[in-house]
Amino acid sequence: MPRILQLPTSVITKIAAGEVIERPASVVKELLENSLDAGATRIDIDIEQGGSELIRVVDNGHGIDPDDLRLAFANHATSKLETADDLFAVRTMGFRGEALSSIGGVAQVTLQSRSQESGVRGQEAGVNALTPDPCLLTPGSLGAEIACNGGDLSGPRIWNGSPGTRIEVRHLFFNTPVRRKFLKTASTEMGHICEIFTRIALAKPGLHLTLQHNGKKVYEVSASDDLLARIGTFFGKEVRDQLYAIDKQQGPAHLFGYVADPACDRGNTKAQYLFLNGRWIRDRSLGHALQEGYRGLLMTGRYAVAFLFLELPPDQVDVNVHPTKSEVRFRDSGALYSFVLATVRNRLNEENLTSRLQPPSSPNGSQTYFSPRPTEYTPSLFAKPGFPTFTKNPEIRSQESGVSGQESEEEIPASPGMSAAIPGGEPEAPPVLQEVLNAIQVHNTYLVVETSDGMLVIDQHALHERVLYEEIKERVRQGALDVQPILIPEPVELAAEQAAILLEHRQALDALGLGVEDFGGNTVIVTRYPALLGRRHPAEILKRVTDHLMNKERVPTREQLLSDLMSLMACHAAVRSGDALTNEEIAALVEMRHLSNDTHHCPHGRPTALLFTRQELDRQFRRI
Repeated sequence: MPRILQLPTSVITKIAAGEVIERPASVVKELLENSLDAGATRIDIDIEQGGSELIRVVDNGHGIDPDDLRLAFANHATSKLETADDLFAVRTMGFRGEALSSIGGVAQVTLQSRSQESGVRGQEAGVNALTPDPCLLTPGSLGAEIACNGGDLSGPRIWNGSPGTRIEVRHLFFNTPVRRKFLKTASTEMGHICEIFTRIALAKPGLHLTLQHNGKKVYEVSASDDLLARIGTFFGKEVRDQLYAIDKQQGPAHLFGYVADPACDRGNTKAQYLFLNGRWIRDRSLGHALQEGYRGLLMTGRYAVAFLFLELPPDQVDVNVHPTKSEVRFRDSGALYSFVLATVRNRLNEENLTSRLQPPSSPNGSQTYFSPRPTEYTPSLFAKPGFPTFTKNPEIRSQESGVSGQESEEEIPASPGMSAAIPGGEPEAPPVLQEVLNAIQVHNTYLVVETSDGMLVIDQHALHERVLYEEIKERVRQGALDVQPILIPEPVELAAEQAAILLEHRQALDALGLGVEDFGGNTVIVTRYPALLGRRHPAEILKRVTDHLMNKERVPTREQLLSDLMSLMACHAAVRSGDALTNEEIAALVEMRHLSNDTHHCPHGRPTALLFTRQELDRQFRRI
């Protein structure tokens, strides 16, 4: 059996870095927290190649004494704790004293710092050049710099920079190539960095922050921007304008912030921000309390948007339970759960949450999303011989028109390019599908059909969704999916992390006819659009796609992603509950059940039809 050995310092450092430094965003988080603890009121962040090549953080905080520069890279060396009792009264962002040690062990780090007091004294001394002479590094002189290359420290040198701290982290994981291979694309890593930036900006009003990537400005948040303005910066006007303010005190606990209207829901919990004493945290109990506050207002699988800030005395919470301090332990979690739940529910009860109708833009309006079509109707995916074009909410024919229960003899045009060409003549008009007898629509949602076995009740949306899904899949396989270019590309503003993940999957989206391009910052533009989606607003579909992508715990394979997105597209293109159908459309939809071997369930797993047998009907009416 191998003997027990004491690990060398270099190995210990790399192990510690594995707990604290997961990716470039982890470095940014630790450095920003150090700047905040130093009292900085302005922090500038420069990123190159998603943080894998360079992370530079410059602040105007108190700075570090030259004699403490070496200790800054020592493991478990900190200015924020002195005794074990201090762990139960933590008021700073950091306290473990292992961030710089971990970063320095897996990167090439240059730390330059100058205290506010030495700034004036250094100018009086007139020293303005770097020198390796440690004798000049005395309190009250200029600042100093030190380098750490994979854990190897250089000697301190005088640095005549501005008061504050400037730290550069280059070539992250340069000495651990296996860790470096696990990094994602630059856009994905930048998305994670933007998320860290967002959390800090929301948690610290009054702080001026800037973020640049490859020399281009991504964000600049002024110190004068309040919380609502910052939410608008990161999440857009749509979210900002649907927020309700919360401010409630219960004993030592103070809860304030904003919760969004239920109509502003999301497909995941990534838009739920919870802060404890100025620190972003992740807590399942409080997240569940928030969601319970919306019970009855959100559909299954939809999540609330909220920005909540909880203030508690430090002795009421233990922050020393997770290496990254993202999880905490409350002394009385049950009381906090009830407090959050009651506060959110009571606040929502004060508002009129009746859903507002948002009618689509008029075709003659000033806003046009699509280039002109050759005909006046919207071609349907199933507008081919035997399958008429579906029209949403057709006008109901009155009995006075003399066609009670009968279809008009007006010919329904076929989709362009779908009718078969006849040599030597004009294309033959598609035959009119014979009307299915004894089929009716109920509540504009269900189709009731007589069968030889009894009675079939069909969910019109679920069935149409399944048939569309199978057709989209076949057309994608053949590369024949109809795509509609957009004359004026539609800009869609997203959160930075959402934009990053969307651009990362742009090839899969392109295969489905959805063209997405980077427009700078956290905005993307839609250049083309699947024709089957009709005139649904591109931003609506794109945000649904983004929610779906971000809700995945694991990165899906290309096949899984295509399947998920095809299902999403089919769902949005299908007829919906509440869409009135003509007799011919009812007949066509019932006939579509034979186009696939799996029409008994929609792509999401819901049944498309329920069969009531004749025997069961007779039993219910006590005929047998």
